[in-house]
Amino acid sequence: MQTTEAPTKTTASSPVYPTPISLPDHKQLPDSDGTFVKNFQEHPQSIVLTSSITPVLEKLHPDGRYCIGQDSGIYWRLMEPPEKGAEAPDWFYVPNVSPLLDGEYRRSYVLWKEFVAPLIAIEFVSGNGAEERDATPPSEDDKAGKFWVYEQAIRIPFYVIFDAWRELLEAYHLVDGRYVKMQHNERGHFAIAPMGVELGLKLDNDVSWLRWWDESGNLLLTGDERALKAEVMAEQQRVVAQQQRTIADQERQQKEKLANYLRSIGVDPDGI
Repeated sequence: MQTTEAPTKTTASSPVYPTPISLPDHKQLPDSDGTFVKNFQEHPQSIVLTSSITPVLEKLHPDGRYCIGQDSGIYWRLMEPPEKGAEAPDWFYVPNVSPLLDGEYRRSYVLWKEFVAPLIAIEFVSGNGAEERDATPPSEDDKAGKFWVYEQAIRIPFYVIFDAWRELLEAYHLVDGRYVKMQHNERGHFAIAPMGVELGLKLDNDVSWLRWWDESGNLLLTGDERALKAEVMAEQQRVVAQQQRTIADQERQQKEKLANYLRSIGVDPDGI
Protein backbone atom coordinates (compact mmCIF):
# COMPACT_ATOMS: atom_id res chain seq x y z
CA MET A 1 0.00 0.00 0.00
CA GLN A 2 1.30 3.45 -0.83
CA THR A 3 2.15 5.64 2.20
CA THR A 4 2.76 9.34 2.63
CA GLU A 5 4.71 10.93 5.44
CA ALA A 6 2.80 13.32 7.65
CA PRO A 7 4.35 16.74 8.48
CA THR A 8 6.55 16.50 11.57
CA LYS A 9 8.32 18.76 14.01
CA THR A 10 11.21 18.06 16.36
CA THR A 11 12.30 19.31 19.74
CA ALA A 12 15.79 19.63 21.05
CA SER A 13 15.25 16.87 23.60
CA SER A 14 13.50 14.20 21.53
CA PRO A 15 13.29 13.74 17.77
CA VAL A 16 9.90 12.95 16.30
CA TYR A 17 9.95 10.58 13.35
CA PRO A 18 7.52 10.77 10.40
CA THR A 19 4.28 8.83 10.81
CA PRO A 20 3.15 7.07 7.64
CA ILE A 21 -0.36 7.94 6.42
CA SER A 22 -2.11 5.14 4.60
CA LEU A 23 -4.24 6.28 1.67
CA PRO A 24 -7.03 3.92 0.56
CA ASP A 25 -6.77 2.17 -2.78
CA HIS A 26 -9.26 0.69 -5.25
CA LYS A 27 -9.88 -2.34 -3.01
CA GLN A 28 -10.74 -0.26 0.04
CA LEU A 29 -12.95 2.37 -1.58
CA PRO A 30 -16.60 1.67 -2.50
CA ASP A 31 -17.04 0.49 -6.09
CA SER A 32 -20.72 1.52 -6.17
CA ASP A 33 -22.78 4.39 -4.82
CA GLY A 34 -25.92 2.28 -4.70
CA THR A 35 -27.85 4.38 -7.21
CA PHE A 36 -29.93 2.89 -9.99
CA VAL A 37 -29.03 3.05 -13.66
CA LYS A 38 -31.15 5.88 -15.04
CA ASN A 39 -32.52 4.09 -18.12
CA PHE A 40 -32.29 0.76 -19.90
CA GLN A 41 -30.23 2.15 -22.79
CA GLU A 42 -27.23 3.06 -20.61
CA HIS A 43 -25.84 -0.45 -20.21
CA PRO A 44 -26.12 -1.55 -23.87
CA GLN A 45 -24.81 1.87 -24.96
CA SER A 46 -21.66 1.36 -22.90
CA ILE A 47 -21.22 -2.12 -24.36
CA VAL A 48 -21.57 -0.74 -27.90
CA LEU A 49 -18.87 1.89 -27.22
CA THR A 50 -16.48 -0.62 -25.67
CA SER A 51 -16.99 -3.43 -28.18
CA SER A 52 -16.53 -1.20 -31.22
CA ILE A 53 -13.46 0.69 -29.95
CA THR A 54 -11.58 -2.37 -28.62
CA PRO A 55 -9.84 -3.29 -31.94
CA VAL A 56 -8.62 0.34 -32.23
CA LEU A 57 -7.28 0.38 -28.68
CA GLU A 58 -5.59 -2.98 -29.16
CA LYS A 59 -3.67 -1.49 -32.09
CA LEU A 60 -2.84 1.66 -30.10
CA HIS A 61 -1.72 -0.44 -27.12
CA PRO A 62 -0.21 -3.73 -28.35
CA ASP A 63 1.13 -4.20 -24.81
CA GLY A 64 -2.44 -4.19 -23.49
CA ARG A 65 -1.84 -1.20 -21.23
CA TYR A 66 -5.14 0.65 -21.27
CA CYS A 67 -8.32 0.49 -19.27
CA ILE A 68 -11.97 1.31 -19.83
CA GLY A 69 -14.42 2.26 -17.11
CA GLN A 70 -18.16 1.82 -17.44
CA ASP A 71 -20.05 3.61 -14.66
CA SER A 72 -16.93 3.14 -12.53
CA GLY A 73 -15.78 5.58 -9.87
CA ILE A 74 -12.89 7.99 -10.37
CA TYR A 75 -11.71 9.06 -6.92
CA TRP A 76 -10.17 12.53 -7.09
CA ARG A 77 -10.65 13.83 -3.53
CA LEU A 78 -10.39 12.07 -0.16
CA MET A 79 -13.66 12.75 1.68
CA GLU A 80 -16.05 11.14 4.13
CA PRO A 81 -18.09 9.36 3.00
CA PRO A 82 -15.69 8.40 0.17
CA GLU A 83 -18.37 8.61 -2.53
CA LYS A 84 -18.49 12.40 -2.11
CA GLY A 85 -14.96 12.56 -3.47
CA ALA A 86 -15.69 10.54 -6.60
CA GLU A 87 -17.39 10.83 -9.95
CA ALA A 88 -18.51 7.86 -12.03
CA PRO A 89 -18.59 8.67 -15.76
CA ASP A 90 -20.85 6.39 -17.73
CA TRP A 91 -17.83 5.56 -19.92
CA PHE A 92 -14.15 6.56 -19.83
CA TYR A 93 -10.83 5.46 -21.28
CA VAL A 94 -7.37 5.73 -19.75
CA PRO A 95 -4.31 5.14 -21.97
CA ASN A 96 -1.02 3.60 -20.92
CA VAL A 97 -2.09 2.04 -17.62
CA SER A 98 -2.62 -1.61 -16.83
CA PRO A 99 -6.22 -2.81 -16.50
CA LEU A 100 -5.00 -4.87 -13.53
CA LEU A 101 -3.80 -3.83 -10.10
CA ASP A 102 -2.32 -6.36 -7.70
CA GLY A 103 -3.31 -9.13 -10.08
CA GLU A 104 -7.00 -8.28 -10.35
CA TYR A 105 -9.16 -5.94 -12.39
CA ARG A 106 -9.60 -2.45 -11.01
CA ARG A 107 -12.70 -1.81 -8.95
CA SER A 108 -12.34 1.94 -9.40
CA TYR A 109 -9.77 4.47 -10.59
CA VAL A 110 -8.01 6.23 -7.71
CA LEU A 111 -6.13 9.32 -8.84
CA TRP A 112 -3.83 9.53 -5.82
CA LYS A 113 -2.56 6.06 -6.77
CA GLU A 114 -2.17 6.85 -10.48
CA PHE A 115 -0.12 9.08 -12.77
CA VAL A 116 -2.42 9.20 -15.82
CA ALA A 117 -5.79 10.91 -16.09
CA PRO A 118 -8.50 9.51 -18.38
CA LEU A 119 -8.26 10.79 -21.95
CA ILE A 120 -12.02 10.93 -22.47
CA ALA A 121 -15.12 10.75 -20.28
CA ILE A 122 -18.65 10.29 -21.61
CA GLU A 123 -21.85 11.02 -19.71
CA PHE A 124 -25.32 9.85 -20.74
CA VAL A 125 -27.81 12.55 -19.83
CA SER A 126 -30.45 11.81 -17.26
CA GLY A 127 -33.15 14.39 -16.66
CA ASN A 128 -32.56 17.77 -18.26
CA GLY A 129 -28.75 17.49 -18.40
CA ALA A 130 -28.12 19.99 -15.60
CA GLU A 131 -26.12 17.43 -13.60
CA GLU A 132 -23.77 16.72 -16.52
CA ARG A 133 -23.21 20.46 -17.15
CA ASP A 134 -22.85 21.48 -13.51
CA ALA A 135 -19.70 23.61 -13.17
CA THR A 136 -20.16 24.37 -9.45
CA PRO A 137 -16.81 24.33 -7.61
CA PRO A 138 -16.56 22.29 -4.41
CA SER A 139 -17.12 23.60 -0.90
CA GLU A 140 -15.48 22.04 2.13
CA ASP A 141 -18.20 19.43 2.60
CA ASP A 142 -20.24 19.35 -0.61
CA LYS A 143 -19.60 17.65 -3.91
CA ALA A 144 -18.52 19.71 -6.89
CA GLY A 145 -20.41 19.67 -10.16
CA LYS A 146 -19.39 17.02 -12.70
CA PHE A 147 -18.34 19.54 -15.31
CA TRP A 148 -16.05 21.31 -12.78
CA VAL A 149 -14.52 18.03 -11.59
CA TYR A 150 -13.70 16.80 -15.08
CA GLU A 151 -12.36 20.18 -16.16
CA GLN A 152 -10.56 21.51 -13.08
CA ALA A 153 -9.80 18.54 -10.82
CA ILE A 154 -9.22 15.50 -13.01
CA ARG A 155 -8.47 17.55 -16.15
CA ILE A 156 -9.83 15.06 -18.66
CA PRO A 157 -8.86 16.25 -22.17
CA PHE A 158 -12.18 15.29 -23.81
CA TYR A 159 -15.62 15.40 -22.20
CA VAL A 160 -18.69 14.24 -24.13
CA ILE A 161 -22.34 14.64 -23.12
CA PHE A 162 -24.88 12.43 -24.90
CA ASP A 163 -28.60 13.14 -24.57
CA ALA A 164 -30.35 10.20 -26.23
CA TRP A 165 -33.85 11.48 -25.47
CA ARG A 166 -33.27 14.76 -27.32
CA GLU A 167 -30.79 13.28 -29.82
CA LEU A 168 -28.16 15.82 -28.78
CA LEU A 169 -24.39 15.42 -28.57
CA GLU A 170 -21.92 17.89 -27.06
CA ALA A 171 -18.15 17.54 -26.93
CA TYR A 172 -15.59 19.61 -25.05
CA HIS A 173 -11.81 19.80 -25.38
CA LEU A 174 -9.55 20.98 -22.58
CA VAL A 175 -7.59 24.01 -23.86
CA ASP A 176 -5.40 26.05 -21.51
CA GLY A 177 -7.13 24.54 -18.50
CA ARG A 178 -10.69 25.27 -19.65
CA TYR A 179 -13.23 23.28 -21.62
CA VAL A 180 -13.91 24.66 -25.08
CA LYS A 181 -17.00 23.43 -26.91
CA MET A 182 -15.97 21.50 -30.02
CA GLN A 183 -17.42 21.95 -33.49
CA HIS A 184 -18.46 18.88 -35.45
CA ASN A 185 -17.00 18.10 -38.87
CA GLU A 186 -18.84 17.80 -42.19
CA ARG A 187 -20.12 14.35 -41.17
CA GLY A 188 -21.59 15.70 -37.96
CA HIS A 189 -18.90 13.93 -35.92
CA PHE A 190 -16.47 15.11 -33.26
CA ALA A 191 -12.84 14.15 -33.85
CA ILE A 192 -10.96 12.59 -30.92
CA ALA A 193 -7.55 12.98 -32.52
CA PRO A 194 -5.35 11.10 -29.99
CA MET A 195 -7.45 7.98 -30.58
CA GLY A 196 -7.70 8.47 -34.34
CA VAL A 197 -11.50 8.22 -34.24
CA GLU A 198 -14.67 10.29 -34.38
CA LEU A 199 -17.81 10.27 -32.24
CA GLY A 200 -21.29 10.82 -33.64
CA LEU A 201 -24.90 9.69 -33.53
CA LYS A 202 -26.42 6.83 -35.52
CA LEU A 203 -30.15 6.27 -35.75
CA ASP A 204 -31.10 2.61 -35.43
CA ASN A 205 -34.75 1.53 -35.18
CA ASP A 206 -35.75 5.10 -34.29
CA VAL A 207 -33.23 5.19 -31.40
CA SER A 208 -30.10 7.35 -31.42
CA TRP A 209 -26.89 5.59 -30.44
CA LEU A 210 -23.50 7.10 -29.73
CA ARG A 211 -21.03 5.43 -32.10
CA TRP A 212 -17.37 5.55 -33.15
CA TRP A 213 -16.17 6.10 -36.71
CA ASP A 214 -12.62 6.05 -38.07
CA GLU A 215 -11.05 9.22 -39.46
CA SER A 216 -12.25 8.30 -42.96
CA GLY A 217 -15.86 8.15 -41.81
CA ASN A 218 -16.21 4.36 -41.66
CA LEU A 219 -18.42 3.09 -38.84
CA LEU A 220 -16.54 0.99 -36.27
CA LEU A 221 -18.52 -2.20 -35.79
CA THR A 222 -19.30 -3.94 -32.54
CA GLY A 223 -18.23 -7.53 -31.98
CA ASP A 224 -21.71 -8.79 -32.91
CA GLU A 225 -21.72 -6.61 -36.04
CA ARG A 226 -18.27 -7.85 -37.03
CA ALA A 227 -19.40 -11.45 -36.56
CA LEU A 228 -22.53 -10.83 -38.61
CA LYS A 229 -20.50 -9.14 -41.35
CA ALA A 230 -18.09 -12.08 -41.43
CA GLU A 231 -21.05 -14.48 -41.62
CA VAL A 232 -22.60 -12.53 -44.50
CA MET A 233 -19.28 -12.41 -46.35
CA ALA A 234 -18.79 -16.14 -45.83
CA GLU A 235 -22.28 -16.80 -47.20
CA GLN A 236 -21.58 -14.56 -50.21
CA GLN A 237 -18.34 -16.42 -50.88
CA ARG A 238 -20.21 -19.75 -50.59
CA VAL A 239 -22.82 -18.57 -53.10
CA VAL A 240 -20.15 -17.34 -55.53
CA ALA A 241 -18.26 -20.62 -55.23
CA GLN A 242 -21.47 -22.55 -55.90
CA GLN A 243 -22.21 -20.39 -58.92
CA GLN A 244 -18.70 -21.01 -60.24
CA ARG A 245 -19.14 -24.78 -59.78
CA THR A 246 -22.50 -24.64 -61.57
CA ILE A 247 -20.99 -22.75 -64.52
CA ALA A 248 -18.09 -25.19 -64.68
CA ASP A 249 -20.52 -28.16 -64.66
CA GLN A 250 -22.59 -26.57 -67.45
CA GLU A 251 -19.47 -25.98 -69.57
CA ARG A 252 -18.33 -29.56 -68.98
CA GLN A 253 -21.74 -30.93 -69.96
CA GLN A 254 -21.77 -28.81 -73.13
CA LYS A 255 -18.30 -30.04 -74.08
CA GLU A 256 -19.34 -33.65 -73.50
CA LYS A 257 -22.50 -33.16 -75.58
CA LEU A 258 -20.48 -31.65 -78.43
CA ALA A 259 -17.91 -34.44 -78.24
CA ASN A 260 -20.66 -37.08 -78.41
CA TYR A 261 -22.19 -35.38 -81.44
CA LEU A 262 -18.85 -35.23 -83.25
CA ARG A 263 -18.29 -38.92 -82.62
CA SER A 264 -21.79 -39.67 -83.94
CA ILE A 265 -20.87 -38.14 -87.30
CA GLY A 266 -17.49 -39.86 -87.44
CA VAL A 267 -15.31 -37.01 -86.20
CA ASP A 268 -12.75 -37.58 -83.48
CA PRO A 269 -13.16 -34.61 -81.04
CA ASP A 270 -9.65 -35.17 -79.68
CA GLY A 271 -8.21 -34.61 -83.13
CA ILE A 272 -9.74 -31.22 -83.61
